[in-house]
Amino acid sequence: MTNPITQQASMAAADMQAKQADARDKARINNENKDSTAEARAPAEAPKRSNDDVLSLSATAQSAMKEPGFDSAKVDAIKAAIRDGNYPLNAKRIAENFVAIEQMIRE
Repeated sequence: MTNPITQQASMAAADMQAKQADARDKARINNENKDSTAEARAPAEAPKRSNDDVLSLSATAQSAMKEPGFDSAKVDAIKAAIRDGNYPLNAKRIAENFVAIEQMIRE
């Protein structure tokens, strides 16, 4: 048999303990947030590394980087032909390429 008065008193005490525990948890979280905010405001020092990565290219790669990846003489010849109006245009080929582009766009 349970006593309704004692049961309510024990439930109230348990309720009070739960509220106190919640208040302690909130206070602890607020203190942690204040600490992390203070750390965020402080300037962070970059970690010092003893072995920074270094990239070095071979002589072949360096010479390839200096040279263009195309035939500059051919490009200059095409530019001159366009400028002089002597560059041959194939209207049928241009139209076929436009049709191919349109088909790719629709897909």
